[in-house]
Amino acid sequence: MSDQQLFPAELADLFEDGAGARTLSVPLPAGRLVNTDEGDGPPGLWMTKEAAAAGLWVEVHAEHHRSGLWPLLLEALHDDEEFRPWGSGELSLKRVTSPDLHDPADVLIDWWDEYAHSDDTTAPFQRWPGLAPGKPPAIDPDEVACEYATRLQSWSPSMRLGLIAADRGADALAAAGWTGPLNHTNDTGEIVTVLRSWEDRFGVRVVGASFADLYLSVAAPPATLEEAIHVAAEHFAFCPDNIWQNSHPHTLIGYAERLVKRTSWSFWWD
Repeated sequence: MSDQQLFPAELADLFEDGAGARTLSVPLPAGRLVNTDEGDGPPGLWMTKEAAAAGLWVEVHAEHHRSGLWPLLLEALHDDEEFRPWGSGELSLKRVTSPDLHDPADVLIDWWDEYAHSDDTTAPFQRWPGLAPGKPPAIDPDEVACEYATRLQSWSPSMRLGLIAADRGADALAAAGWTGPLNHTNDTGEIVTVLRSWEDRFGVRVVGASFADLYLSVAAPPATLEEAIHVAAEHFAFCPDNIWQNSHPHTLIGYAERLVKRTSWSFWWD
């Protein structure tokens, strides 16, 4: 059997050049290509028709370097029958600019200036503190991602597997046309440029997404509260709802305490 035959024919449509020399030896369950509801572009996503088997994300992820396919664990909005937004195609490629056009520091400071107010929420920072220093991960980021994917599936066994043509996990969100942070920014390209920076600085990997939720593994999390407060400032700019609605108390310091040595980050936009 040739390498070409090893690549599922329907997945070749995810690539502009077709399958080329790509290979994927992992047997896949029944699935389908998903077009955006705009209907004016190629499909950006292939999705299983049923919940993904335990371990499937890990198996497909191991072949990313040969297949060019990044796996995402996909969750539906309130177990919706249409499996929104994925099954319903509530995705948009029109709202995504190239992440290459943005600088993560510029994007974050713009959001900080828009959402930070003169109260105690963002103390001890009165002004944008700049990007948090990165550090090399002590553990292989892909190993941490696989462990987190396994936990995610155990917590939410109805998650399906999505496959997206992307060189890195952050880019998969843009390629799929995900619009989860629409109430924060209508350009997923801005979200992606920050995620790329986190991949480089903290060993982050994009593991899953829902209607407006994002699930990341973190191989080099902050080790102290001092480090965590700096990272928390980026999280606030990236997703203020994490502090305003999902953190108790609703302060940067209170939120930062939960980031120390935490190997997964999740975000939810209202």
